[in-house]
Amino acid sequence: MTIITVTAPAGRLSLAQRRLLAESLTDAVLEPEIGQHMPTARMGFQVHFKDLPADCLAIGGRLLSDQPRDIMTVNIAVMNAAWPSEVRAEVIRNVLARLAEACGMQAPAPSWWVNFEIIAEGSWGSRGDVLSILQLLETGVFTPERITAIRTALQSPA
Repeated sequence: MTIITVTAPAGRLSLAQRRLLAESLTDAVLEPEIGQHMPTARMGFQVHFKDLPADCLAIGGRLLSDQPRDIMTVNIAVMNAAWPSEVRAEVIRNVLARLAEACGMQAPAPSWWVNFEIIAEGSWGSRGDVLSILQLLETGVFTPERITAIRTALQSPA
């Protein structure tokens, strides 16, 4: 249902921070997506951590190995559903706040970036076939309000 990919310089996140982020980033997206805190829905979410050497990352046109900076990117890929700008903004703020908490910072670094990507209906596969968000609405994890919003969004022209 959702894939969250965190890319950071190698060694930036400790094992303890990754454990914390695996759960907290999942919930940062899960709650707005389904409309409630539902730990059983976590199985539909994956968090991937990608470490890159400092000479494989650049900011401002210069390699990180030549200018120590705290950079991180988070890419969030979700199935097409009801994602109005205010819900996307909530997810992005949630993710940045959870990263800051896990890193022991009061606020996210300005060089941490979050990208929110909506995968078009018919472009997501699992279980040996193409998967639709509509199939997941009957699982019992979505609130009635989210179900209505998703059905309405998918009936509207893009």
